[in-house]
Amino acid sequence: MKQIRFLSLANQEVDDAVQWYQEQSVGLSQAFLNELDRVVRLISRYPHVATMIEPEIRRFLLTRFRYSLIYGIDDKTVVLIAVAHHRRRPKY
Repeated sequence: MKQIRFLSLANQEVDDAVQWYQEQSVGLSQAFLNELDRVVRLISRYPHVATMIEPEIRRFLLTRFRYSLIYGIDDKTVVLIAVAHHRRRPKY
């Protein structure tokens, strides 16, 4: 199991998404965080599970929400580069 490290940009994108979902519906931001947590745990255990989009960079699509986790892998760590919304930055 690899450690997970969020870059500051990815942290900001999570914060922005949570804030937006809080404004939309009660419980929606928690559902987003639950799915994000599930996916982070999955890639921590199986870092090569996602599609490679560039050399050394992978993308994992969230199921319920229109976001992807963009990450790289080094010896001991999965580095989350971005939590990218599909419409806002489709070619992230």
